[in-house]
Amino acid sequence: MKSLIYLACVLWLSGCCTSRSDINLIGSGSGDSLRVLTYNIHHGAGTDGVFDLERIAAVVRASDADMVALQEVDKGVERTGGINQPSVLAELTGMRAIFEKNIEYQGGEYGNAVLTRLPVLHYENHKLPQSRPGEQRGMLEVHVMHGGQPLVFFATHFDYHSDDTERLASADMLRGLVEGLATNRIVVAGDLNTTPGSKVMSKLNTFLKDSYTPSGGPGYTFPAGEPDRRIDYVLSHPASGYRVLSCEVIEEAVASDHRPMVVEFGR
Repeated sequence: MKSLIYLACVLWLSGCCTSRSDINLIGSGSGDSLRVLTYNIHHGAGTDGVFDLERIAAVVRASDADMVALQEVDKGVERTGGINQPSVLAELTGMRAIFEKNIEYQGGEYGNAVLTRLPVLHYENHKLPQSRPGEQRGMLEVHVMHGGQPLVFFATHFDYHSDDTERLASADMLRGLVEGLATNRIVVAGDLNTTPGSKVMSKLNTFLKDSYTPSGGPGYTFPAGEPDRRIDYVLSHPASGYRVLSCEVIEEAVASDHRPMVVEFGR
């Protein structure tokens, strides 16, 4: 009953979004620890020019993540042979895939995806603010059960232009979504296309906590071959009760043009 009440509370969230109410209680979600992976997979194309989803899936499996945020995902797109990448990755990892398009591209769809082994309550996709013509970006919001309680997971990919305008507007939009939720158990993961000292991160840090710890090394995630900056993040709500047990940038320099980051939370 508690879960159904919570679900009713969150369904009012709207705006420029698509929505799914899709109860699927596969997996227990009963553990206290939570492992989160964020990975911009560059539609499966590696720095060696080879398209290989198995390499991406191998990273996901090795991370032992409960929740995975994937950016630059193709579904039925010509350049990747019309493959349904979310479905293939779900099969290769044994996880549930949730995908939402942000644009139509080469006869298919392109957007963000989430892989999870936790029970899914609800999900919806929010279109991020646009101030110029170009690629529409999005934020996929997925509600799951973890440790017997609801958890809200945002997987996103912010604008890449040097001008911060759209990223700052996206941060404001995210804040509004977070403040409208009925829980503080919130994790945000994705490619934010901004560095830790930026205006964008300063704004996000007013309501979210960066999970990066120096014990995780320099934390650089891009470019994969010789990374010199961190633009990929796992953030949590300060009142969530989560504490960072470990943070690591995985030394994968070939499968994509980004390196993946995995964070383990405890309570």
